[in-house]
This record gives sequence, C-alpha cells and structure tokens, in this order.
Amino acid sequence: MDLSNVIFAFSLTLFAGLSTGIGSALSLLTKKTSPKFLSVSLGFSAGVMIYVSFAEILIKANDALSSALGERGGAWACVGGFFFGILVIALIDKMIPSAENPHEIHTVEEMDGKSESHKANLMRMGLFTALAVGIHNFPEGLATFTAALSDPKLGVPIAVAIAIHNIPEGIAVAVPVFYATGSRKKAFQLSFLSGLSEPVGALIGYLLFYRFFNDVTFGFIFASVAGIMVYISLDELLPSAREYGEHHLSIYGLIAGMAVMAVSLLLFI
Repeated sequence: MDLSNVIFAFSLTLFAGLSTGIGSALSLLTKKTSPKFLSVSLGFSAGVMIYVSFAEILIKANDALSSALGERGGAWACVGGFFFGILVIALIDKMIPSAENPHEIHTVEEMDGKSESHKANLMRMGLFTALAVGIHNFPEGLATFTAALSDPKLGVPIAVAIAIHNIPEGIAVAVPVFYATGSRKKAFQLSFLSGLSEPVGALIGYLLFYRFFNDVTFGFIFASVAGIMVYISLDELLPSAREYGEHHLSIYGLIAGMAVMAVSLLLFI
C-alpha cells in the first residue's frame, strides 16, 4: 500500500474531523446563525454522499466482492456490508441520549443568556455532546479514510461533505460550554478536540485492517461505508437541513450536491 496514499487519506480525514472547529468559530465569532446557508450546505452534503454511495461506492464494493466470492456471493456480501454499516451507525445514534445528541439543532442565538437552564446542566450537556460527537465521528473517520485510500478522487468530495456535516456538531458542543463557562477559549477547544475522533477512527481502522486488506475486506468495508453515509444523510443531514431552513432550500442543496458529484465523477472517467 503506497505510503503517500495513506498520508493523503489521513490528511483528508483530519480535515473533515477538525471542521467541528469551524462550527465552533462560527458560533463564537458571529452573533447570528445563517439558517439558509446551513440548510443549503447540509442538503448539499447529503446529495454528495447519497449519490456517491449508490453510483460509485456500492458498485466498486460489489466488483471487489464478486471477484473474490463469485457474482452471487459477492452481491449478497455487498448487500450485507451495506446494511451492516447502517446497523453500526444506527446503534451508535441509539446509545446517545437525545438531549446530548450532536444532531439536535443548536444556534448561535442560544448564547444570548436567556436560557432558563442552569450552568451546571449546560456544562454537562456540552461535555456529553462532545463525547457523543467523538463516538459518532469514529466510524465516519473510517469511512472517509477508506474511501480516500481506495480512490483519491472520491476522497476529496466525501471529506468535504463530512466536513460540512461536522459544522453544526461544532456549534452543538460550543454553545452550551460557552454559556456555562463564559469562556470562548474553552468552548472552542472542546469543540475542536471532539473532532479528533475522526482521524483516530481512521488510524485504528488502518492498523486493524491493513494486513488483511484484500478484495473481501475492502469490498465489505466499502459497502459498509456506503451504508454509513446513506444513513447519515437520511437520518441526520436532511432533517437538520429542513429544521434550519425552508424545505425547498434543503432539496435544492441536495440536487446541487448530486449534480456536482456526478460531474466530478464523469470528469475522471
């Protein structure tokens, strides 16, 4: 496995994970959330991930598995990997209490001091949200890393899509921590560090699988990556996009994301 490809894939994963800091910076440096911008951006991210999952990743996973297990066996393994990825990310979401779930909608305006919650409760929410983001981003890191490692041209748009998806998570961590402590520095640090689990997930996944990286393991992991990204898009990104803005804005973003991903794939044929 080419070391330069590994470094490139890890760099993309690091960028995607630490984009929680962008959300934190937005919440700490601006006085108002731009819901329309977030709505379109989240829809765009969902469009990229849904399109690339079905048009590229599942096809490559099926090809790899079919070459090793035969056409019928490969197809079943591909479907199994896809739903295994969905199951993993769904279980992680299920284990996170709704109050601390990083996909609960948060805005900059929540820092205006008008909340009736006590500071201790807010600090607890911030800490648990940071932990939730860390747990949730772990498989996302493996997904981004695997995609970039197998095909660098896929890695870039997927990393950008994951990065956009992580921006509201940064807001979700920073808002309660800032209001509880009054410290912008603490809020930014905790939000920024919560994204580190994404490159950590990539690193652990690489150390666990690189010795066994053949057509079967690659195909199954890749199919699982598709499942993870489709679940994230349908369960998190699109509902969040609709909450932040108008329904049509999220759909426009979704279609734009699919179109950009389609054109980018066609350019590399």
